Amino acid sequence: MLENIIEFFKNLPPKICTSCGKEIEEQHECYGNKCDSCNIL
Repeated sequence: MLENIIEFFKNLPPKICTSCGKEIEEQHECYGNKCDSCNIL
């Protein structure tokens, strides 16, 4: 069962920034949806 969960997270597609469209270099399962460059407070 644990193997299936690990495979699920390994196979998630890369996240794309909602502002600029670049691939986000972070864990794909996290909640952020903007890259570091666009995520300025």
